[in-house]
Amino acid sequence: MNEFRDADWFADKLKDRTIRGIAIETSALIRAGALPVGTKLPAIRDLAFALGISPATISEAWSELRRQKIISGRGRNGTWVSGDRFIAKPARLASVGDYGDGVLDLTAAVPDVRLLPKLAEAMSYGANAENVNSYQRSRILPELEEAVRRSWPYQPEAFLATNGGYNAVYTLIHALVTPGASVAIEMPTGMRLLDILEDRGVRILPVQCDDEGPVPASLENAMNYRPAAFIFQPRVHSVTGQSVSATRMEKLGAILKDSDTLVVEDDGVADISSAPRHSLGTLYPDRVIHVLSFSKTHGPDLRLAVLSGSRAMIEQIQSYRAFSAGWTSRILQSAAAWLLRDPATDETLFRARDLYAKRRAALIDALAERGVEAAHGGGLCAWVPVSSEPFALVTLAARGIAVHPGAKFSVLPSSHLRVATANLTDRCEEVADGIALAAVH
Repeated sequence: MNEFRDADWFADKLKDRTIRGIAIETSALIRAGALPVGTKLPAIRDLAFALGISPATISEAWSELRRQKIISGRGRNGTWVSGDRFIAKPARLASVGDYGDGVLDLTAAVPDVRLLPKLAEAMSYGANAENVNSYQRSRILPELEEAVRRSWPYQPEAFLATNGGYNAVYTLIHALVTPGASVAIEMPTGMRLLDILEDRGVRILPVQCDDEGPVPASLENAMNYRPAAFIFQPRVHSVTGQSVSATRMEKLGAILKDSDTLVVEDDGVADISSAPRHSLGTLYPDRVIHVLSFSKTHGPDLRLAVLSGSRAMIEQIQSYRAFSAGWTSRILQSAAAWLLRDPATDETLFRARDLYAKRRAALIDALAERGVEAAHGGGLCAWVPVSSEPFALVTLAARGIAVHPGAKFSVLPSSHLRVATANLTDRCEEVADGIALAAVH
């Protein structure tokens, strides 16, 4: 027999009455088994009345769940939990298109493979790593810890090697943040970070940013909801290219002082940036987790990032990892340690940093000449203001250029394009012409 949950049951369970909140909390109830496969949902009008909101809000939330294949049906026959089709997926990442031949794809902010260090000698060295092929679950090889400590922005109690930056965030969120908790995160942010948080079923508290980083007043507002964690990028923002100033870091630190909020610092661009590394770990080492990824600088197939934190937090994260691989390849860790000691790798990275900066600046300057003001900064992409994202995307697509809409990187309204610049070499003027046409609607 199919189960039924009436409107009063939902009214007791759903705390966030926004479209996104209803969608996230309902999917969390399904994932937890509180809404089994085949459960019939109450009529939209009945549920809207019980929640004290507009039926249109429920309708939009249900539409989102239908897009995710979590529920199905509509109209007189009712709406049902379609668990046989319920598959968790990174919705933003999964929506990235395959644009085919002939399209200039500027959607992926990835490194130019020609500017990455050669791995052959490093991998040969790594094949002889300490305890290679052992099933002993080690957190980090001593030689890699020694290599990263030299430039780490504070002195943490413990380090952990993970299988890349997003794996680090995914793992720590699942280990330390419970479903239904609130998480503050800067907006815009990495779309995969949003995918991770939405999959975890947390309440996302957007923290707005300006050219110095997260806006203090916006963070203060988010702190009123006692977030379990605050996630931001202190060095170079992977979407906007802006860096958090030292003055802004002090203000953020003061706001976080009297809380128990976990602070997650995500350094995904790493030494592609010339900005100095800094961390709130100097103030709050017991609740700061600092993540450094080597994918953009040393190669994505190293599958390597390192995070730091207190011994207690590292122990919790490692305990969660025990359900899966349990450790990161010692071969890859040892290879990374070799690269971090190699002077030739430093020279390669310096050249890459210089070329990435020139490519980004070339597009920003070309846009300025055409009356489109995008901010200078660092990293592998540009954050370009437009009047209408849909119009801009269609206009650029007609010219054979693919970019991402800003909406993929935020839960707030957006009027931007995210344009990857790391591999933009000989068609900068063409792209600037296209964006200039697309920016005004």
